[in-house]
Amino acid sequence: MSAETVTPYKSETESKKQQVATMFNNIAFRYDMLNQVLSAGTHHKWRRKAVKEFIDSKPKMILDIATGTGDFAIAALASNPEKVIGVDISEGMLKFGVEKIKKAGLENKIELKLGDAENLDFAENTFDVITVSFGVRNFENLELGLRNMLRVLKPGGKVVVIEFSKPRGFFKYLYNFYFKAILPIIGKLFSKDNAAYTYLPESVQAFPDFEKFTGILTKLGYKNAKYKSLTFGVACIYTATK
Repeated sequence: MSAETVTPYKSETESKKQQVATMFNNIAFRYDMLNQVLSAGTHHKWRRKAVKEFIDSKPKMILDIATGTGDFAIAALASNPEKVIGVDISEGMLKFGVEKIKKAGLENKIELKLGDAENLDFAENTFDVITVSFGVRNFENLELGLRNMLRVLKPGGKVVVIEFSKPRGFFKYLYNFYFKAILPIIGKLFSKDNAAYTYLPESVQAFPDFEKFTGILTKLGYKNAKYKSLTFGVACIYTATK
């Protein structure tokens, strides 16, 4: 089963994109809290590591795809860009992101808007850096989304993706138990959406991780595609240039 065919709500006839938007609208009010609890704060550490991948290039324009409530967009400000634009398909997530950015007084630096990787409303060669944090496995058409990202990336620009992966070796047994048995229960208790945290392990299982993902990037025309494993392979930072 490919990443494109895994959907949150099995009985629905809506597209994956529509279902993912509905799912995130449903869990938006608990998303930040659940991220903190379920990852024990590790996701903040992963984002800081991802920002280090482009901080020295001093990017002026950054696009954060699947921005959610804006955490990666905010973290990207460490590279001192002129502007970060975050796009997401979930109006619910964006609502909380806009509130967070206003509260932090960052409206002059960060703009959040409705959008997705497959339909980026930007001209070619617009952005110095494009980031995606835990969003590429939610793309309805992975290769179309990645091609569109390449289109709006400047020559020499960099794509930085954080995504869950499937650990190798002994740790994968602990990981599978937590991901498949514990996480859905906690997610259901706090988010009230039965599908959201069942979809998460299913979508990770279907995602082409490690060498498979860097291979897709290379096939589509990206250069220097690499990955760095995080926390025993629970996630990876993928980088590539145009």
